[in-house]
Amino acid sequence: MPISPDQKMELLVSLCKRRGFVYPDSDIYGGFANAFDYGPYGVELKNNIRDAWWKMFVHGREDVVGVDTPIIQHPKIWEASGHVAGFSDPLVEDKKTHKRYRLDHLLEVAGADITGFTFEQMAEKMRELQLKSPDGNPLSEPKQFNLMFKTGVGVSEDTASIAYLRPETAAGMFTTWRDIRDTMRKKLPFGIAQVGRAFRNEITPGNFIFRTREFEQMEIEYFVKPEDAPRAFEMWLAEQKAWVQDVLKLDPSRVVYREIPEADRAFYSSRSVDTEYLYPFGQKELYGLANRGAHDLSRHQEFSGEKLEWFDQETGERFLPHVVEPTWGLSRTVLAVLCEHLDIDEAEAVGGGEEPRMVLRLPPRLAPVKAAVLPLQKKDGLADIGRELVASLRRAGLVVEYDESGSIGKRYRRQDEIGTPWCFTVDYQTKEDGTVTVRDRDNMTQERVKKEEVAGWIAAKLVA
Repeated sequence: MPISPDQKMELLVSLCKRRGFVYPDSDIYGGFANAFDYGPYGVELKNNIRDAWWKMFVHGREDVVGVDTPIIQHPKIWEASGHVAGFSDPLVEDKKTHKRYRLDHLLEVAGADITGFTFEQMAEKMRELQLKSPDGNPLSEPKQFNLMFKTGVGVSEDTASIAYLRPETAAGMFTTWRDIRDTMRKKLPFGIAQVGRAFRNEITPGNFIFRTREFEQMEIEYFVKPEDAPRAFEMWLAEQKAWVQDVLKLDPSRVVYREIPEADRAFYSSRSVDTEYLYPFGQKELYGLANRGAHDLSRHQEFSGEKLEWFDQETGERFLPHVVEPTWGLSRTVLAVLCEHLDIDEAEAVGGGEEPRMVLRLPPRLAPVKAAVLPLQKKDGLADIGRELVASLRRAGLVVEYDESGSIGKRYRRQDEIGTPWCFTVDYQTKEDGTVTVRDRDNMTQERVKKEEVAGWIAAKLVA
């Protein structure tokens, strides 16, 4: 009997905690719902994904520059963007247990097609279906619940001004547009990129790190002449596909590029495509791509009073650029990569007892640890040779581990579970001819390499 999606998810969560990828946050206090700590391997994996993205889309292009804008920004930004007035979820409450739920989620579970529904239409559908809570209890009338976290900026509570933790990273790129335009000597089209945290006080359905109140995004706002927006949209769609296939190595059969119908798009978007991935708990949004038109710049120009137009020196025209926005969820990417590349021995998985043999077949450039050095024995100088090799690899800028405890088989298994692509064993032949045995994680083949050539051997594999 093959392993079920629920079993795979349980095993992945267990592996993440046991091997130091992701821990429940505040665990010593009993945990905090939908909050997680990235452990030593998890933070390396996340940083490797982030760095690969920055290298591909910022360092690898002439038409994109990077910024880093604050989490707490001027409150008027969120008035201009519409978040203060309209960034909300329809919320209902179980009258008996006082648990809160998103009304749209409950309606979807009940089988109602609410595509394009307004808040009022969802409320009417709830009454029509006489909808109950998951516990079978009556529900309150729905309310619009703003998702932004409020905070105060000031020296004391009575003088503090209301501010917000940003619910997205995009706004900072629009507000810095004028400065980039005036200082960086770029020609249209060009983009502004940012990686950072965003915060949404939303009711989350669980599913591990898929949806949390605090998460990280990788976004680009790509500014173009209005007539060039459709062409730029197709270019960025191709770029997102290349990222998914060439960098993350996700199976194409588990990736869907879904055109968003007009009824479900933001009113200012002329076209949107969501990249969805088939997680063990279902097909969910991974990335987004939208043609936002000139909506954002026009709103910020209106609210700030600043001139945000582009002056085209060739034609003498002034106009507000249109914006194509590709966005990548960093936290969701970590989860997709872990789900995609976790290989579970199904024969062991369904046999009961201890957890089955698992291998994280991560793309080498994303792996938290690039190599492990394992002396066959602690004695006879093998450990000393191994430590010297580790030191030389670290000087070469590689993340490596040294492990001399336990049988060689158990050490291989540990490295397999954290996704280390190559293990280098120092044995007695090393003392004779200066070579070490390299064992490949994926095909289990072994070959010998001179120890002074190991750093170059790994570097060549990483760029292959």
